[in-house]
Amino acid sequence: MNTLKKKFFCGVDIGSLTTKVVLLDAKGEMVSRAWARSGYAGKEVAHRLLSGMLEKVGARQEEVTVVATGYGRVTYPADREFSEISCQARAIARLFPAARTVIDIGGQDSKVIRISPQGRVLDFAMNDKCAAGTGRFLEVMAQALEVPVEELGHLAEKSSRPLSISSTCTVFAESEVVSCIARGEPKEDIVAGICAAVAARVLALAERVGLEPEVVFTGGVARNKGVVKAMRERYARALAIPPEPEITAALGAALLAMDLGTERK
Repeated sequence: MNTLKKKFFCGVDIGSLTTKVVLLDAKGEMVSRAWARSGYAGKEVAHRLLSGMLEKVGARQEEVTVVATGYGRVTYPADREFSEISCQARAIARLFPAARTVIDIGGQDSKVIRISPQGRVLDFAMNDKCAAGTGRFLEVMAQALEVPVEELGHLAEKSSRPLSISSTCTVFAESEVVSCIARGEPKEDIVAGICAAVAARVLALAERVGLEPEVVFTGGVARNKGVVKAMRERYARALAIPPEPEITAALGAALLAMDLGTERK
């Protein structure tokens, strides 16, 4: 394939909960981005999102180099596949040149990545065997509390006495939450405890690779104000958050698609 003639570069991140697509032009500027629930077939969701983007910019599929990442990357007919870890490192090096650590909390896993000034992965730790400390953990707790998961952050901000959710297992933590509800504990204090539990879980993971500043928090959970507050309180240092933290892996994939073109020149 002749990458030199490509006019656009696309990153497709098919995650367990959401699918994200980022489209860059030949100068590396973002011309479009979109995301939607992955559902049963993330491949079709990604195809629909990219097709809509190309229609808007008046481009054909043949004019695009595509790199896929995420859980469903092997299902998508991309030019190349990269791990989420490599994509996150590439994107954060572009967005935050001083960054040395990335904390990424996605739907089904959490990761801590230590990167070089050039955006190269130096070390990482990953929790992908248990839902604790992930977006799915928050969804389960939101269901137990009968509140939309999007409202958890706002509720946590209202708390003056966060409760302790001590279990690191999602099933047992849900039982703790149910017990708190039965005791009549304020909902905002329960939520604040849930957010604190996520922060504690991820920062414990970070001890394996070390938290070297600047630290950047990515993933959809980075939009949860309660988790962000708990992370900052426990880390006790500045924590940078991209404007759209859920698309950083897709952005990194798009940047790696551009790198492929540079390598072949």
